[in-house]
This record gives sequence, C-alpha cells and structure tokens, in this order.
Amino acid sequence: MALAVVRDLREARVPAGPDELAAFETDVLAGFVLARAAAGLADSTIAGDVIHLEQVRAWLGRPLWTMQPADADACFGQVLRGAARGTRLARAQALKTCFLFLELRHKVEIHQMTGHIVQCPVDEINRPRGGRDAALRIPPSEAQVGVLFAGWRGELAGCRKFAPAARNYAAAKLMAEVGLRVNEVRQLDLDDIKWDLGRFGKIHVRMGKGARGSGPRERMVPLINNARATLEWFVQDVWCHFDDDHTRVGAPLLPSERKNPDGSCARVGDEALRAALAGAAAAHLPDWRGGVTPHLLRHFCASQLYAHGMDLIAIQEVLGHSWIVTTMNYIHVRRTHVEDAWISGQQRAAGKLKGLLS
Repeated sequence: MALAVVRDLREARVPAGPDELAAFETDVLAGFVLARAAAGLADSTIAGDVIHLEQVRAWLGRPLWTMQPADADACFGQVLRGAARGTRLARAQALKTCFLFLELRHKVEIHQMTGHIVQCPVDEINRPRGGRDAALRIPPSEAQVGVLFAGWRGELAGCRKFAPAARNYAAAKLMAEVGLRVNEVRQLDLDDIKWDLGRFGKIHVRMGKGARGSGPRERMVPLINNARATLEWFVQDVWCHFDDDHTRVGAPLLPSERKNPDGSCARVGDEALRAALAGAAAAHLPDWRGGVTPHLLRHFCASQLYAHGMDLIAIQEVLGHSWIVTTMNYIHVRRTHVEDAWISGQQRAAGKLKGLLS
C-alpha cells in the first residue's frame, strides 16, 4: 500500500527583510493610535502612550514586539529605577496596552514574518507598584454593618423624602453586597439588570473603572449575597416614585430628583450617595463617624465573601480587578482565623511528636 502525500495547507512565507519590518512597525503604531482613538480616548492620553512607547523602543533598539520579561526587568529595575513613580506606572500601562493590541491584531502576522511569538513582558512579578502601600482599610464587622443598615432602613418609613432616601440606601446596600464602586452603581441603567441571566441574575457594569485612561472595563456581576432582593425591592417599590416609564431606553437605575429637559429623570450624582452614607454612619455607627465610605463598603464586601468561603479568583471577578494582588489587599479576615490556623498547626506538630515518642 502506498503512503499518501501530506501537504501543509498553511501559507509558507519568506522571513521579512529589514525594510519590510520597518514599514510594518510604522503601520502597527499607526493602527494602535487609530484603535485608541476609536475607543474614545482623549488625544492627550494617546499622545502620552505613544511617547512612552517610543522611548522604550529607542532604549530597546529593536521592535517592541520582541521585548521579553528580562528586558522589562532591566528597563524598570535599572533604567527607570530612579524615575518618578507616575512615570514608571504610565510606561508599564502603555506597554501592557500595546502588547494587548499586538496580541489581538497582529500576533499571527508577526509570527509568520519573524517567527517570534508576541507576549507581554510586564507581568505580576515586574509590574511597577505605586509609591507606597495603600492605607490599610479595616471595614466594620458584619454585625456593625448590620446595625448600620437596620437603623437606616428603619428611618425610611418616616423620612420626609422617601424616594431619595430609599435610593441612597439601596445604592449603599449594593456597594456592600457585591462591591460596586460608587461611580459604577450610579451609572447603571434599568436595562443593565439582567434578571434572567445565570442562577441569580446579573448586573452589567458598563462603566467599570479603567486603568490610566484605558477606558471603561465592563464586567458581569452576579446578584449574589442578597443583592437580587435589594434590587427587586427598589425597582418594584421605589423606582416608580421617580418615573413611570420602565421601558425608556437609558432610564437610570438610580434617578435624581432633578429632571432632564425632556422631562425624564436625571441620574443621581456620586456626592449625594456619599453624603447619604456618611450621614447614616454618623447616626447609626457613631464610633465610625467620618470613616464609612463607599470604598470601605467595597472592602467589607470582599472580606465577607472570603469569610463565607468564596475563593480569591471569584472575588477578583466580582470586584473587577486586573491583578489578584489587588484583590488580596481587600481581604481583611476577622475574628480568630489566623490564631485558629496557628493552633491547628501546633496540634499537628504535637501529634507528630507524640507519635515519635510512643
């Protein structure tokens, strides 16, 4: 029996010459600029990224896509060791964004032309950190936050303006239950609540925080931790006090008392939500007067999810962090978690010693 001839159907390509690579590199940079403009970034942000990329290119002496982690180590560990913290962070972000563009748009083409596989040289090991560690934000305990929201809700029945007070209460509950940022929750539309998606429903966070002008980072947050009940109560019993048209495109989930020129409700501002939370904390958690902020509720959410058994990767996805190291900074384990682990270790060691002695 004769053997069949196997042919490689992939296109064979002669390695590119210096002139072709130089022209391709120019086209790639132009494409990067156009893509960032299409994403809606300001011209100044794009120009800043291009300057950073050009400076790294000049130092590297070869196309950026050939940059390896060892090159990034040398760049940030030696060349930029004494540079301003903001410069180091901005340069790292520009490189990460550029390599994301290269991987999405040109990875195959670069491999065909040069045989090189594009991979971002900035990782969790060499990524420049901020100038100092973030302040340790220890949130209130679960019991204290329970007292805060119980007292706050008790005020709603007798308050002079029920609808705005209930709106502020619901926003703070979402921050504590699923870790939404204050600007994320205020930017939500009614249509962003996907009641039938997943097991519990989900929130489509369209305006998630982006890093250094990278634009909004969208994510889907499941309605866990009683968040669905909070939203059902607010949408069914409170939202109608602001507006009567649930079907209007772009209707805000958290309306303001103010009206738009067309008569529809405007969107609540973040200062109103911050002030309401501060007032409630002063009234019901006097020991925390001035210390309870929307960001502290985000820390509380992360800590409670972890204490109730959720793993770090899942918490990272809920909070919308790019780096799991950031998520770890949000976890504050209360009670005797560390002490119990130490006692368990001592008991295991004693058991081993007892077995050796017997």
